[in-house]
Formats: sequence, structure tokens, C-alpha cells
Amino acid sequence: MDSVEVDAYLRRLGVEHPAWPTVDVLRELHLRHLQTVPFENLSIHLGEEIVLEEKRLLDKVVGARRGGFCYELNGAFGALLGALGFDVTLLAGRVHVKDEEVGIPYDHMALQVRTVDGGTWLTDVGFGAHSHYPLAFEARGEQVDPAGVFRIVEAGPDAAGVRGGYDAEAAADLEVAMDGRAEYRLERRPRALGDFVAGAWWHSTSPGSHFTQSLVCSRVTKEGGRITLSGRTFKTTAADGTREERELGTDEEVLGVYRERFGIELDRVPTVRKPNRDG
Repeated sequence: MDSVEVDAYLRRLGVEHPAWPTVDVLRELHLRHLQTVPFENLSIHLGEEIVLEEKRLLDKVVGARRGGFCYELNGAFGALLGALGFDVTLLAGRVHVKDEEVGIPYDHMALQVRTVDGGTWLTDVGFGAHSHYPLAFEARGEQVDPAGVFRIVEAGPDAAGVRGGYDAEAAADLEVAMDGRAEYRLERRPRALGDFVAGAWWHSTSPGSHFTQSLVCSRVTKEGGRITLSGRTFKTTAADGTREERELGTDEEVLGVYRERFGIELDRVPTVRKPNRDG
């Protein structure tokens, strides 16, 4: 990223250019990203190509003022953080789907970020409902966040009997849990953006991916709650957990909510385009 792209990204987030890559700066950027850049899968249902290249991600998130899913949001945010002087490592995760089952390899992308004033942080702006602030990567106790209580612990053996992500000598994978429920299993091996192309393709095309089965657009509010548009259902969740929802009737109402509540300008309403199971 060049300085023009960095400045444009920071304007998108509504923050000043930081002097140093400190933990306080990371916390502010993380929260502002969740508040301004929606978690959304609209491209899948609008027939838009998802390309995991830095320029294409910046064109979408910054230029087009859109959101995305984990690969896009954490990919773009990781590029910004690196340009601001943070030490950023891409990590691969596998999301828990039920019981002990986890998703495909490269199911999720998260970031490990080091700051100049010490500490390593699990930074994730691409999981939907997750922590509002980065989590201390090496801490193993409870971490209280506005979104809930989180824990990062060493994982047990996976289905193949392996504790590490790639060989028997590797450090054990980590389990990331929210309010006592495991969210995803995280490898510690550094990855490159291109490593996630197959995962992004699968989630964009497979009948087995929940992203191809429904529409979602969601962000954190300044009050600490969350707003979500799922198809034509608009949901508001307050910081205390109370919820309201209403059905939107006309296409104009739907496009208005995308525009006014998420900052997304669309010329047509997205509709679910389920893939053909027969190929």
C-alpha cells in the first residue's frame, strides 16, 4: 500500500493517521473497522468475482466502500496494519460447525499482530459477531470484551490426532472461544494471502457453504450493539442483548437500508443464488 491508499483507508474508518503502531492504536482501528466496514457476502449473490489480491481488496473495501467476508476484511485490514508499521501474520482457522466438527482447511483467516509497545494480539474483523477489540494472543485466561467473554487455549488433537497445524513438532493449534462456546481452531503457522484462494472459492461456490445459502450484511454500532440485514429481515441488537426485527417490504426499502445503515450503494437487491448441487 502506498501513502495515498493508506490515507484513503483511514478516512474510510474515520480515524487520523497514527504516529506509532501501538496497542491503543490497534484497538481503535479494530473497533472502527467493525463499525464502518460491514461483514457481508453480497458479492456471492450479485455475481461479483472475489479476488484475493491486495489491490482488488482495497478497491472493494476502500474504493467501492463495500465490506466482505473474512478473507477480504482481514486481508485488507492486515495490509493496512502492515503499512502502518505493525508486524502482521496471516493465520488460518477452521470454524466449528457442530459438536467437535470443524470446517475445511483455510476456512477462516485471522491476524496475529505485534505492536511496538509490546504484546501480540489476535486481531479479527472478519468473523461476524466476534470481539470488539483485539485479544491478547498469549493469554490463556478469560478476556472480557464488550461482545462477550473470550478465551484462547491450546487445542487438543484434531480428527487426525494432530495437535499442531502441520507436523508433530509444531506448537499446538489454538481454540478461540466466546462465552464458553468454541468458535474456531487456529493454526500458528504463518500463511500468505494466496493460500486462502481455495477456501474463498469453496465458500463462494459450494452448496455446503453457508455463505451460498443466505444473504448477510452486519456491522457493530457506535452504541456497542449490532445491526444485521439478512435478506429482507432487518435486525437490531442493543448492547444489552435486546433484539428487534422487522421485515422490509419493497426493493426501495431494502436498498435504502443498505445505503443508509451500511453505506453500501447497490443498483439492485441481492437475491440468494444457490449453486447447483449437480455441478
